Amino acid sequence: MSTDPRGSWILSGTTAAFVAALYVPCVQRTVPGGDSGELITTACELGVAHPPGYPVFTLLARLAMCLLPSLSPAHSVNLMSSLLGAAACGTLCLTVCRLEGPGPGAVLAGGLFAVSRLSWQWSMVAEVFALNNLFVGLLLFLTASFHCAENAAQRRKIAHVGALCCGLGLCNQHTLVLYVLLIIPWVLHRLYARRELNLHSLVSLGACFFWGFLPYIYLPVSSYLNTARWSWGDQTTLSGLLTHLLRAEYGTFSLAKTESPINMTLMLKAQLNHCVEDLSLPALVLAGIGFLLSSSDRTCRSVSGLITAMLLVYSVFFAWRANLDISRPLLLGVVERFWLQSDAAVCVLAGLGLSRTRTALEGRLGCGGLWKTTGWVLTVALLAHMVHTNHRECDQSTNGVVERFGRELLASVPTDSIILTRGDLPGNSMRYLYYCQGVRPDVRLVDQEMMTYAWYVAKHARHHPGVHFPGRLWHPVHPEGSDTFSLEQFLSYNTQRHVFACIGLSEGDSSWERSFYLWPMGVCDYLVPTQRQFHPERWAQRTRNIYNWSEPHNSFHPASWERVANEEMWQARMKTAFFLFDLAERMQGEGKARLSELSYTLYKEIVEAHSDYPPNWDKNLALACERLLRSGQRGHGVDGLLTCSARHFSLYLQKEPTDPQAAAIRAATADLLKERDKLRQSGRRTTGSLADVQGAAEQV
Repeated sequence: MSTDPRGSWILSGTTAAFVAALYVPCVQRTVPGGDSGELITTACELGVAHPPGYPVFTLLARLAMCLLPSLSPAHSVNLMSSLLGAAACGTLCLTVCRLEGPGPGAVLAGGLFAVSRLSWQWSMVAEVFALNNLFVGLLLFLTASFHCAENAAQRRKIAHVGALCCGLGLCNQHTLVLYVLLIIPWVLHRLYARRELNLHSLVSLGACFFWGFLPYIYLPVSSYLNTARWSWGDQTTLSGLLTHLLRAEYGTFSLAKTESPINMTLMLKAQLNHCVEDLSLPALVLAGIGFLLSSSDRTCRSVSGLITAMLLVYSVFFAWRANLDISRPLLLGVVERFWLQSDAAVCVLAGLGLSRTRTALEGRLGCGGLWKTTGWVLTVALLAHMVHTNHRECDQSTNGVVERFGRELLASVPTDSIILTRGDLPGNSMRYLYYCQGVRPDVRLVDQEMMTYAWYVAKHARHHPGVHFPGRLWHPVHPEGSDTFSLEQFLSYNTQRHVFACIGLSEGDSSWERSFYLWPMGVCDYLVPTQRQFHPERWAQRTRNIYNWSEPHNSFHPASWERVANEEMWQARMKTAFFLFDLAERMQGEGKARLSELSYTLYKEIVEAHSDYPPNWDKNLALACERLLRSGQRGHGVDGLLTCSARHFSLYLQKEPTDPQAAAIRAATADLLKERDKLRQSGRRTTGSLADVQGAAEQV
């Protein structure tokens, strides 16, 4: 146990300062992907964030905007997250200092957590995880301080501060409850064993705990005032407040509103792989040593056992309730953020392991200075290696992809349009730009998912002037209710405005197909009445080069929102060509030939303009060549079309050899080449029959 509190505070403060110096230059200056756009917008508007509301984060983010008015709202909140992350690392260092004294083990605990990929990455953006890390660090420090307290007065004071921190922490991230549920009985048992627990102290501890929940008062106040143009839910009633706090709209105790099966073994294995890759194998070995050596010491056995129990219970429970398919990189990225809470416990155990190992070697072999120096060398070497490894990926200072994505979408629609947003990427990026930056104030952003909740129209209709809602809520499955409406009805009530869907329309309601068409407009789709005539050449010209997007293909991490935004932009280049291709398939005669030629022309133009592009572009161009052959070539050489189709089918298989249609594509390629060879041998300008080619291509 530490006998040098002043040295502990100096070392921990220095560690936090070094981490802040590392973090601040790497902070993202623009709006990040995921929930960040919504959280920043909520703070801008003083609204309520998605369940469970995050009032502490919202109020701190608003404070950051007020203190840093020269920065953009996104930059100021991202900067706040980095400082919270640095403070969290300082508390982990302080925890080990409290238990073992200042030294390399304490710096390892805070530094290891700071420069691990996940902690560094999620401290660069406006998310709730850095604040949760700080509360985790505070609870670990207060637990260690309670354990080391010298008298009843100190224990009583620390217990009350800890109870308040437990309540405050639960106002931010509910996963903290798994640590709180273990810490509370541990503290009460220790007080009871020392005969320091009575009714009065129990009541006062409970009062401090519930005082920590006071920030939740912000939710009903904000909802009642209803001045925020963006806010989630209606917390003006007790049932509405409980629905929000318990995440009933997402699924209480579940990570997401989905029916995906949960594989606990796969989830735990993924977490272990993360620990090995991101925290390093030496750190895990030290964590194991820390647990074993601390368990053999009766003065430290209790607290190390508690930290280990917190780690194990959290990991198992989260693996049980994390109902997302982590085989998909983006969803793995969503899940792994929650491993930060267990990483903090691992880092503290690793710090204890290094400190205990040094102490044991000093006791057995002497040469205390040697082992202390060795500990410092190992700590600095490991942390330096991790900084070198992770800096490039975690430096977000030049990352503006998601904000540019949102700006491009907003700039592409006509004046006074309604944009039906779907998903976090388009919704949150445009929402931030619209509400916080004042970009395109003439348009109206209407969230498709939010329209399915009973509170949305009642709370937000007043903030969407010029948008008409035909009922209380949109019910995609049963729109025939007295207070519900269908998408067709919504569109019919708003024909005076252009309506766009970004990205796509929610499944379940196909009523719009009776009266409206869906024309591709880059990432978005334009919903137009069926009476409106479609001019293919004009539309192709309008959507050609609709965005000013220069990011290379496959230039971002597969689990990042930047990768999703970039992929959407690349695929948007080909949406009109694909639409024309599909439209031609439903037509006959001259109209079919005309659309096939236009589709082929667009595909060829796009593919030839880029050297690196999505694999499906080759497949689409190959099919467009074959369809143009089938519809009469319209002046294009048969030999050239056959060669083009075969070449791009082959290129596609080189990039996607595991495609389920690989056999059919190879057969089509062989038939195309055979037909071309026959053509060249005969010397004729046209083929006698393309039946074999058509038959094989129809299977693709």
